[in-house]
Amino acid sequence: MEEVVVTGMGCVSPLGNDPEVLWKNLLAGKSGVSNIERFNTDEYPVHFAGEVKVFDPTPYFTEKELKRYPRNVLYAMHSAMTALEQSGLDLKTVNHSRAGVILASGMGGVDVYYNGSLTLANKGPKYLSPYFMPSIISNLASNFISIRLGWMGPSFATLSACASSNYSLISAVDQIRLGRADIMIAGGSEESVGPLALSGFSAMNALSRRNDSPETASRPFDKNRNGFVLGEGAGVLILESRTHAENRGAKILASVPGVSLTADAYHISAPREDGKSVTNAIRYALKEAKIKPQQLRYINTHGTSSLRGDIAESIAIYNAYDGKIEGLKINSTKSLIGHLLGAASAVESIVTILSLRDQKIHISKNIEEKDPDIIIDVVDKESIDYEFEYAICNSLGFGGHNSVVIFGKES
Repeated sequence: MEEVVVTGMGCVSPLGNDPEVLWKNLLAGKSGVSNIERFNTDEYPVHFAGEVKVFDPTPYFTEKELKRYPRNVLYAMHSAMTALEQSGLDLKTVNHSRAGVILASGMGGVDVYYNGSLTLANKGPKYLSPYFMPSIISNLASNFISIRLGWMGPSFATLSACASSNYSLISAVDQIRLGRADIMIAGGSEESVGPLALSGFSAMNALSRRNDSPETASRPFDKNRNGFVLGEGAGVLILESRTHAENRGAKILASVPGVSLTADAYHISAPREDGKSVTNAIRYALKEAKIKPQQLRYINTHGTSSLRGDIAESIAIYNAYDGKIEGLKINSTKSLIGHLLGAASAVESIVTILSLRDQKIHISKNIEEKDPDIIIDVVDKESIDYEFEYAICNSLGFGGHNSVVIFGKES
């Protein structure tokens, strides 16, 4: 079975549209959460988000294309092309039949859906754009990038709520391991900061309502957390078989020795309180990677800042380690950029790989009083230097979709 490695990374985020810029801001503890500027939020219960405020799509799209395609496709294309640039792949010599694209999106073109519905209601059916249907479905980003590159290997979308990007990465890893592809573009993209998503999550009482202090609203593992912060953006990783990467002299950023998926089989939005399925997912991934829990000293958690979710994840991790958690550090990238939904674990995987590279763990911000039920060591004072060889990116989705990806440090 082929070993899978990472050779390129690209992103769009509330803290920068380049992995190195994002990483620098995270290490500095800078927040990407602020008042929404894209639309008027006066009538909404929540006024803030991890919004992408600075983004230039023009290098990769014509003026006509910019009018046709939703933001999630623009974010995905930017991230994919910058990741390919870092990978050093010669696009002219890539075997198109052995290269594929699997990208996730939890909500697809949700703003297109919202605006199209308004057009239908207010003007009638003949005014609806012919691009409406292709733009609302979640596989458009994968399709668009495959078409643009001419890559004819596996191409599809994964959709597992907040865990969608990890499902994309794991699906792409499987394609390479099974010998179906040599190169895969994987990750996720989300355009979630808009009227419909903000209203929907507010109606569930899932969002923090700290309108007086947006930058402190996302506070995973804090005693007084009161919901997650909506975010948006994209993350893309270039995956290759180690053989393919080494044969072309690629710089390898990390290995992917273990992955796993499980289901809670419990509730449409709430996690299992005992964390059993997440514990199983971590154990399965460790077994596949052929490493012991104590060799894995850092977990970039799902950590959304939800009351039940943070505790359940903490319990799951504790049990996966059989209580032997000395030397284990955790944090949550969502404390600084919000929850990017279907793009979250792609961006957080990039952060995990940069943590491995630099042997640093960024601060998990806004913990004023740690929840006493969180018994694992959270990096909550400042970003730290730390030695570790393996790290996990956890991602857990509404409906009980649990995913674990282990990354290994390259020398």
